[in-house]
Order: sequence, then structure tokens, then C-alpha cells
Amino acid sequence: MSGKLYVVGTPIGNLEDMSPRAVRTLSEVDFIAAEDTRVTLKLLNRFGIKKEMLSYYEHNKNVKGNLIIKRISEGENCALVSDAGMPAISDPGEELVRQARDVGIAVESVPGPSALITAISISGFPCGRFCFEGFLSVNKINRRRHLEELKDEKRTMIFYEAPHKLCATLGDMLAFFGDRKITVVRELTKIHETVYAAALSEALDYYTQNAPRGEFVLIIEGKREEEKRYTAEDALKLATELVNDGLSASAAAKRAAEITGNKKGDIYKALTKGQQR
Repeated sequence: MSGKLYVVGTPIGNLEDMSPRAVRTLSEVDFIAAEDTRVTLKLLNRFGIKKEMLSYYEHNKNVKGNLIIKRISEGENCALVSDAGMPAISDPGEELVRQARDVGIAVESVPGPSALITAISISGFPCGRFCFEGFLSVNKINRRRHLEELKDEKRTMIFYEAPHKLCATLGDMLAFFGDRKITVVRELTKIHETVYAAALSEALDYYTQNAPRGEFVLIIEGKREEEKRYTAEDALKLATELVNDGLSASAAAKRAAEITGNKKGDIYKALTKGQQR
């Protein structure tokens, strides 16, 4: 009988965010697949856990993935962890989960902190609909192609970014998105956590003059719809329809003015002039 793969969320900074269930799971599995065993060792030591670890990261995921799947298939339980947050989100763990599902291995989530959800919750931007775009490519052409595809996106957008790429990314965002609002969240839940809200141009100027440090989450407002401009003819047409629906000329003119932004007096004059003919 095969074992199980546990996808375990770990703190994104503050170790007090580690859940009791995550501690228990890491203590009970047979081995842990870790993005960086040195980082995970610090976490295990903090909670007094002694457990075998295998490194599993982008450049060894094909070889190590097969080994991990083999061991689980033979009955062992494995916990998958990343350096911080939920594994498989902009993380090679995505491939291990796919491999496990492809061969019928049970996969169970032990949820924990997530940088993208934590960041958008304090960004001040609409959270009802958003899209997560992860890390942009280091390759300039691919990065700009990605942004070109998103320039008309109306939902709030979330990106991850490394400090050495931040200014180039902000410059490209300004070029493709225009001077939209951005919230730059840095070092979430850590001592130096900062939340910087500004226009893209201001953010670019700030980080050009102040060398970026730490890991960043960028939240960008979606494209705003153009406000409809109502002509005097539009306002008169609306007021006429309201009169036909039973409103008085004065009430119809007032309502049409509220909707169209045209002056009530002008609408009323045009409306009553038409009624007098």
C-alpha cells in the first residue's frame, strides 16, 4: 500500500505562524522533501523535530522527484515543504504534486501562510477578483511579452519579485501599464516588513534611489474602465424616457443630471421645450 504526500505550509517569516498540525505532520512523516535543507533544518530545530530530509528544487526535481515518488509508492509518507509559505506556488513542488497524482498517490494539504494572500489582504486593492502572475522572466523579451499580455487586465494583479530585478520590473510595468497605483510589500511578517503604496512612477524613483532588499510582493491595480461621457443629447433622451415612465419633468431632469453629470437646468429646459412643441 502506498504512502501519502503531505503539502505542508510553513511560515513566510515569523515562526510563530507555524501551525500545530504542520508541526505534528513533520514529526510523523517518514521523510521531508525540502527546497533548501539548510533553511528547513532551522525550522525543524526550532520545533525539536529530527527527520530525514531530501533536497528537492528546480535543478534536481526530475531525478529527486522519481526517487520521492518511488519511496511513497513503497509505503512511506513524505512531507513537501518550500523555504517559506505554501509549496507548489511559484515553486517546483508543483511538479511533484502532479507526479503523485498521475500515479494515484494521495496528496493532502496542510495549509499555512501564503505571501500572495497575506500581501493582497493588506494592500488596499480590491480582493474579490485578482490574478496571480508569479515571478516575471529574467529574460527582458519574455518579461515584456508577459506584461504586454496583461496590459488590459481589469483584475488586481499580484507578482513576486527579487530585489536585484525590482527596478527593471517597475520600469517595464510603468511602460506597459501606465502610471497605475501599486502596493509594494516587503519582508512579510518579518522585523523589517514594509508596505509602500504609491504610483508606479513614484515607486520606481524611490527604489532607484534606495537599493531594494528582501523579497517583494507587488500588487498592481487592474485597468480602469473609461468613464462614459454623456452628451446633452444623451441626457435629454434619458430624461424623456423617465418622463414616459411617469416622473415629472423636474424629477426626470434631476435624475438624468445625477446619472450623466450634465446640469439639471439645461436638461429641464431642453425637456420642457420639447414638451411645449
